[in-house]
Amino acid sequence: MAEKETAAKKPALARTVKDKWRSKRWYKVRAPGLFQHVELGETVATEPEQLVGRTLEATLPELSGAVDAGKAHVKLRFRIERVSGDGVAEARYVGHDLTSDYVRRLARRKRSKIDTALTVTTKDGVGIILKPVAVGEQRLQTRLRAELRHKMNEILVAEAQQRTSAEFVREMLQGDLSKVLAHGLKTLYPLKKIEIRRSEVLGLIPDEIPTAPSETAATPETPPAAETPASAVADANGPTAA
Repeated sequence: MAEKETAAKKPALARTVKDKWRSKRWYKVRAPGLFQHVELGETVATEPEQLVGRTLEATLPELSGAVDAGKAHVKLRFRIERVSGDGVAEARYVGHDLTSDYVRRLARRKRSKIDTALTVTTKDGVGIILKPVAVGEQRLQTRLRAELRHKMNEILVAEAQQRTSAEFVREMLQGDLSKVLAHGLKTLYPLKKIEIRRSEVLGLIPDEIPTAPSETAATPETPPAAETPASAVADANGPTAA
């Protein structure tokens, strides 16, 4: 008798799972304005609200194509902020990482690796956590490593203050910021390699996500000023001399 009840329950369970999957919908995910709103991929959910807060990863060449073909080791992180009326999930950039195998290749034997972590603030007030790594050609003394670390932090803070968050992130991902660090540190010691191995954006980059039409406040039109009759003006100024 128990075997018959178990057999009867199995088809019902299968139908429940199948119906639950059919209720889901695929949503396209779009990158922010910093990456020209390119499509990041698709994700599935039952309701649009379930997508908010979901994170995705993509490599830099996947977004820019052949322009950054040699940067497959750069992984970008995005977080979905909202779903627009046309069923497209809008994501914002939240940070990046270098692949672990790439970082391991940088720090080989008999080389000094200098790690540091700091928070910088850009010209438009966005905080960004940075974790740079520098590699020397040979083993360096403790005092020299401390001086390089201090100088590295000074340069990153100054560069962030001179640039907007979008400009700073763009230069960081393209490698221009690493070149600035190498130029500023060569007076202390010519390092073999400098990379920003990890970053995390603490705020929203301005104009990163387009504003939904419903979110745009309608500005009431100012009615035209009523024209004052000439006779009223004359009465207000008193009688006119003949």
